[in-house]
Amino acid sequence: MLSDEEKRELLRIAREAISSKLCNKPASPTSANLKALLEPCGAFVTLRIGGQLRGCIGYIESSRLLAQVVAEVAEKAAVEDPRFVPLTVSEFEQTNIEISILSPLRQITSVEEIEVGAHGLLLESGPNRGLLLPQVAVEYQWNTEQFLEATAKKAGLNERAWQEADARLFVFTAEIVQEVETTQGGKKT
Repeated sequence: MLSDEEKRELLRIAREAISSKLCNKPASPTSANLKALLEPCGAFVTLRIGGQLRGCIGYIESSRLLAQVVAEVAEKAAVEDPRFVPLTVSEFEQTNIEISILSPLRQITSVEEIEVGAHGLLLESGPNRGLLLPQVAVEYQWNTEQFLEATAKKAGLNERAWQEADARLFVFTAEIVQEVETTQGGKKT
């Protein structure tokens, strides 16, 4: 579990990385010497405007430090998510940032091991991989089968691919750090 200070610093790192990228200026490195930010870890950054997805990119696992991963994937979510045109400076002012810090993957042998809402899923079949974060199943109110089918589609596979003999399923958890709108229109953790 991250401390409030670590959460604030991760959100600051993500916001500054995106701002620097959009304004074409160098980002200042984190000055905080916070232990959790200096551990290797996978993470995703999700961007939303008015509750609508505007970008999401991350690394499942990484040998790089969490602070570095968050800065890099925040930039990529803003300008490299192939589903969207790059974020503009004016859009960025309205953007809410959500960071998902991933636990290590754990391969499962039975779909009964999946806890919808607690687990994210990774499905591998041949060269294809699809990942959905834990909060996606909650957002869409999916049951286990719907979550598995959506993960298979994300991997570019048939929705029943998770039942194939060569399919490998992994679960993970995520600690979510996010900005929320204040009544004054600002952002806070």
